[in-house]
Amino acid sequence: MIRDYRNAAADLKYQRLAENPQEIPFSFVYDGREYKGFAPEFFTLKDKRTDAEKDKETQTFIFGFSGVLEISVILTHYFSHGATEWTVWFENVSDKNSGIIENMKTELVFNGKNPMLKGILGDHVNQYSQYSLDLTGASFDFSSDSGRATHINFPYFNLEYGDGGAMLAIGWAGTWNANFSSDGENTTYTAGSVNGMKLYLKPGEKIRTALFAAAYYNVRNEYYATNYWRNWFIEHNMPKADKEGNSIQPFSTCCLASDTGLPNSDGSISERYFTWKPSLEKMIEEDVKVDFRWLDAGWYSRPDGGSEEVMWGDVIGTWELDPVKWPDKTFLESTDFARANGMKTLVWFEPERVTYPEDLEKNYGYNAEWAIRIDGVAAISNNIGVPECLEWTTERICKMLRENKVEMYREDNNCNAAVLWKFLDDKEGENRKGITECKFIAGHYKMWDDIIACTLSYGGCGFVDSCASGGGRNDLESMRRGVPLLRSDSDRKSSSLRLSMTTAFNKWIPFCGANTKEKLEELAPTGTSDPYVWRASYLPSLNVDSQFVQDPDQDFGMLRFGLKEWKEVSPYLLKEFYVLTPWHRENDTNDFTAYCYFDPETEKGVLFAFRQESCVRNKLRVSLPFAHAGEKYSFTDKDSGEKIVSDGKAELYFENPRMARLLWIERV
Repeated sequence: MIRDYRNAAADLKYQRLAENPQEIPFSFVYDGREYKGFAPEFFTLKDKRTDAEKDKETQTFIFGFSGVLEISVILTHYFSHGATEWTVWFENVSDKNSGIIENMKTELVFNGKNPMLKGILGDHVNQYSQYSLDLTGASFDFSSDSGRATHINFPYFNLEYGDGGAMLAIGWAGTWNANFSSDGENTTYTAGSVNGMKLYLKPGEKIRTALFAAAYYNVRNEYYATNYWRNWFIEHNMPKADKEGNSIQPFSTCCLASDTGLPNSDGSISERYFTWKPSLEKMIEEDVKVDFRWLDAGWYSRPDGGSEEVMWGDVIGTWELDPVKWPDKTFLESTDFARANGMKTLVWFEPERVTYPEDLEKNYGYNAEWAIRIDGVAAISNNIGVPECLEWTTERICKMLRENKVEMYREDNNCNAAVLWKFLDDKEGENRKGITECKFIAGHYKMWDDIIACTLSYGGCGFVDSCASGGGRNDLESMRRGVPLLRSDSDRKSSSLRLSMTTAFNKWIPFCGANTKEKLEELAPTGTSDPYVWRASYLPSLNVDSQFVQDPDQDFGMLRFGLKEWKEVSPYLLKEFYVLTPWHRENDTNDFTAYCYFDPETEKGVLFAFRQESCVRNKLRVSLPFAHAGEKYSFTDKDSGEKIVSDGKAELYFENPRMARLLWIERV
């Protein structure tokens, strides 16, 4: 049965906005005066364009304002889901400075009783903790001030009210804020980006707001809302896999840094021209090939031109292969070998940070003035908001990718850049708070677009890996270009944390990944790998953690088991998602965790159930939320083959704690 998420009431809301731009839910203050919407008495409509495609329509309004600014409003609606989004651009088209622009925000009012706000917090500190807040008579603030948008807080919200609700998202990879307040009947949502922005634009300058999205649903049910959102996200937000426009399908990866026999630092830096081949040959021999071979940090030269043996993070910025580690064309030989054997390659970069700017200038053509630095602050930001810096950085990255036919670009960011952006704003002394961030984030999106165009040009991926020290860059705008191969750096340890994150994060970002071992420390080279850990690790991105030649105790049978079983379940991992037990925090192992994926078209799916380490009960009763009265479903145990048929309910028995069951489910 194909789900129909169309929403006639949401379509009418969009049509009203398209015909009455004065009602577009956006406001700003210009020279001390607030403007709400784009009323004709203040804004001259210079042009309006309509672009339509299947189930989607975009209206672009271009307004003249104050004789100085040109304001472009991009309003898009998805008729297949009743979702609407908007972004606003400001450009100074005059020959003089504009007035002061500040307090740019979007504001929506929702009418309905019993408002509840549901969502998750961000990576780092909060580790995607869930929350459910009664908004009646209350006000709640959320913000991100570090420059890594999805650490600490998370710019996605499920607002339930009346008989339905709205899924709300902010797409901005920098700082952002959101507020919810309600009197129990009317709930106001206010959101903005570039916190504390107050600036004027010089002639020719152009800035943009965040992408604001509101996706309306008309069934007040969290399962319904979750899968409505996941379906819209997959259908209309995820980037494409390749130049043919195919959808991204689940894939597996493996980093070989711990399989070199050489000293390792922070999980990387040890790979060399002579270490990769034994690992790949052993993978082929043992029939445990992955889809992507992953080259992590430490492959590049130092800014002084030397070779770094230990501290990969202290020598960032050259993006040129270290000729000691990778002489001549040895790295290309490794990617050619992988391709010839059915594997692709992804490579790590960190373009938003630099070290030793003067050495980069002397040896690699960098301009040290592009580096944003503060005395006493270790991090130095590479200001890709400067067009010349952006061009230098992008071209060096693309040159390495092109010459070595690297299929996927992986990006990291180990710097809270907001403090550096604000420092540069203040240093200019021109009362232009937020201008550095505006240009930086717009430059970052352009850099990703150009890198994707580069990899597509020779048959590589149409997307990037969005890592920013784990899950720091998973905003909606970034997710239209990237996927998080690792949804969190900390998701490389316990299975209990992995299950906690799956039952929270996967409701919002369907395509994500974790490690496949249980380890005492994130970067330990070895750890536990058994059916329990594997089944807790089955995600669209399967990041295999193994030593193929360096671990004499490597259990290749277990590795084959995990890869084979993951391939069997992977067709369901981007389908509907149902959490069947209460959410548990990382350190709560006293109960069961169960969830299932279900394809409503084939009416088949897979159910995962875990009796966690400290759970004293041995029976769990599950109920399929999508099963209707009179329907029958079969539950077939993957291990024993035992099959039961019921009305969508089943009692599962577990012999021991720390046991995982996998059951195929199908409507009879």
